[in-house]
Amino acid sequence: MKNSLAIVVTGLFLFGAGAAHGQADPQWKIHDMNRPVPTVITPGTSSTQESPGKAPSDAIVLFDGKDLSEWLAEDNGPAKWKLENGYMEVVAKTGYIHSKKPFGDCQLHVEFREPVPPRGTSQERGNSGVFLMGLYEIQVLDSYENKTYADGQAAAVYGQYPPLVNASRPPGEWQWYDIVFHAPHFDSAGKLQRPARVTVFHNGVLVQDNVEIRGRTAIGYIPTYAPGPDRAPLALQDHGNPVRYRNIWIRELKD
Repeated sequence: MKNSLAIVVTGLFLFGAGAAHGQADPQWKIHDMNRPVPTVITPGTSSTQESPGKAPSDAIVLFDGKDLSEWLAEDNGPAKWKLENGYMEVVAKTGYIHSKKPFGDCQLHVEFREPVPPRGTSQERGNSGVFLMGLYEIQVLDSYENKTYADGQAAAVYGQYPPLVNASRPPGEWQWYDIVFHAPHFDSAGKLQRPARVTVFHNGVLVQDNVEIRGRTAIGYIPTYAPGPDRAPLALQDHGNPVRYRNIWIRELKD
């Protein structure tokens, strides 16, 4: 009995070791001194309520509070949002703004501040949104003591996944999203090979855990995928509320 058990345990150990080894890059031995080491970067610094932090040295800074030079309006003209005191603010009825550069797989940092005093209820309170590739919305909303549907709360993948918890701060305080996004991939015939996936931290709390996005997010829109490029501009939503943004940076990730 002991020998049989030892064989089973040994077999499981070897199976596990083999499976783990299969996930590693086979061209390198364990602890191989010739293996290329990671690129050295300078990490960023944390923000406070009074001032934004610094982006990592390998990040593309999309907004540092100085100008809107990295953003365009929906018609590709200059962005029409307000620029003031280190932040930009949504100007109602001027439309979405989008980044000049397209992005796919990425790490994104966005800070936002909900209006004070709060006005409206449910989806009419501090509504905006971060649209990955202009298609997949991470909801921005004043969800502090504000009842609304679960998949429309702050940090929801809009219409698909409610956040795991409500980590919202009171309106008037700066909040942030840290987002890891993997874009969908299509083959040469336009067939979906890999759906998009996203992980979101809201104010440092995990709220979306590597969820599979079911397709484009929109009100009353059945989520589906349409063939498209591997990269597209990031967009911020004008939903008629004076939401403020600051300290937006992005790191492109290798596939």
